[in-house]
Amino acid sequence: MSEESLYKQSYFERLKEFETLVPDAFNEFGRFDKKTMETNTLTHKEKELIAIAVAHTTGCPYCIDVHTKGAKKAEASKEEVAEAIMVAVALKAGSALAHGVNALNAYDQQKDDELYKTAYFNRLKEFSQLNGKAFEAFIDFDNETMKPGLLGIKEKELIAIAVAHTTGCPYCINVHTKGAKKAEASKEEVAEAIMVAASLKAGSALAHGVNALNAFDDLS
Repeated sequence: MSEESLYKQSYFERLKEFETLVPDAFNEFGRFDKKTMETNTLTHKEKELIAIAVAHTTGCPYCIDVHTKGAKKAEASKEEVAEAIMVAVALKAGSALAHGVNALNAYDQQKDDELYKTAYFNRLKEFSQLNGKAFEAFIDFDNETMKPGLLGIKEKELIAIAVAHTTGCPYCINVHTKGAKKAEASKEEVAEAIMVAASLKAGSALAHGVNALNAFDDLS
C-alpha cells in the first residue's frame, strides 16, 4: 500500500484480519460490542444515536460511517442524528472549559494535593469576567443544545453522559448524571449509555487498527 489517502471506506474491510492475528481478543470484543448494542432498557435506535455522538468525540471516521448507517436503519431521522452530534460538540467543548477550573487553580498556585473536587467547579463562573463574551456565547450554545427537541432531555442527558465518559471529564460526568436522573433516567439506562461509550472508545482503537495494518504493510 502506497497512497496519499490515509482513510478510505475500503480500508475498513481489513478489520477481519485481526480475527487471524489475535483471534481470541478480536472475537471477545465482537461479542462485547454486539451485547452492548442490543435493545435492553435503551432501544437500539437510542444506542446508535449515543454511538454516533461518541464516534464524533473519538474522531473515528469508520465508526461514524457504521453507526450513522445503523441509526438510519433503526429509523432515526437526519434531524435526530444532527441533535446527537450537537450534544457531542457541546460536551467536547464543555469538557475543555470545565477543565479550565484546574488551570485557574494551577495559575493561582493553590496548595492542594487534590486535583479534582466538586467545589472546584464553582470557579467556572470566573471565566465570565476573564473572557466574558466567549464564555456567555458558549453557555448560550450549551443551553440551546440541551433543550428538548426531537430528542428529549433524558435522551440528550444520556448522550452527554456517554460523551463525558469518552472525554474523561469528571465534572461533566457529575453534572450530566444528575441531569439524567432528574430527567427520570434509571440507573440501568445510565449504565447502558456508559457501556456504549466503552464499546465505542475501544472500537475506535480497533477500527484505526486497519490504518496500522496499512502502515505495517507499506513497502514504499
